[in-house]
Amino acid sequence: MPELKLSFHGTFALKKEDLIRILEAATDEQGLKDSREGLISRTGLGNEKVLRIKSWAIRAGLVSGDRLSPEGALVYEADPRLQSRVTDWLMHFYLSLGVQGAKDDRKSKYTGIGETLRSPPANLAEWGGWTYFVYSFLADHKTFTLDELQTYCASIFELGTGKNPEKDLRDNLRILLRAYCETEAIAGCKLLTQTDKEAYTAETSDLPSLDLIAYFLAKLWQRDFGDATSVLTDDILHQPMGLASVLGVNTSSLQTVFNQLETAALIEQRRTVSPAQIIRRWHDPLTLLEKAYATE
Repeated sequence: MPELKLSFHGTFALKKEDLIRILEAATDEQGLKDSREGLISRTGLGNEKVLRIKSWAIRAGLVSGDRLSPEGALVYEADPRLQSRVTDWLMHFYLSLGVQGAKDDRKSKYTGIGETLRSPPANLAEWGGWTYFVYSFLADHKTFTLDELQTYCASIFELGTGKNPEKDLRDNLRILLRAYCETEAIAGCKLLTQTDKEAYTAETSDLPSLDLIAYFLAKLWQRDFGDATSVLTDDILHQPMGLASVLGVNTSSLQTVFNQLETAALIEQRRTVSPAQIIRRWHDPLTLLEKAYATE
């Protein structure tokens, strides 16, 4: 059975005020390549907390190794207090990829876009609980309780070896859900609403800007279709770990998004002759992210 891979945070929930301290330290000359004592001194975070928050920053796509990632550098310049909805959506995107998704030794096929993404596994649960939650569980459970999520995860993932593995699983899942529901985390993307003490509804009420959607599309395109200039529309509509799941929409709604992207000259659609195709109109995905902040 696959591992849950959610213990990276220890017991520390995602809080932007903590992330900011890590990002600030990452901009120093030595970056985050420092002893734990050095990072504690520079960030003001506690002995256990400092490495856990660094892990949050890495999982959220803002830090790569001991430095800001290309995306993290752009975020730190455009939104240093992490208050933008663009930042919330961006962090959701990278958190959804789990521990494996944003790490790849292949060189980019484009200029200046940073790390590429790894191709999805056949069993999405192999990338851990966050990937399973976004790309599998939410597709079939628009309303659910923590008990239901825990039951599904207990049947799919290998439980830990601690004194109370069921409690550990529940605590880890609760921290995941808190990230989407607390304003000091990424509640700004409005992917999840807490309707009761431990009940939730997954309804995307406010999609991100077209430029940010185009950035997500560009990164996923690069991952699965390389440097192809055109791709079958159906392949993108049904792309595993694809744009529909990232945005929390169905394929019908995603086609509407494609129409809007075409109007904004971010893509071109060819539908007069079957099969329908999408032609990309970008060269560097990072410029799309930059534009998303500039036009917010």
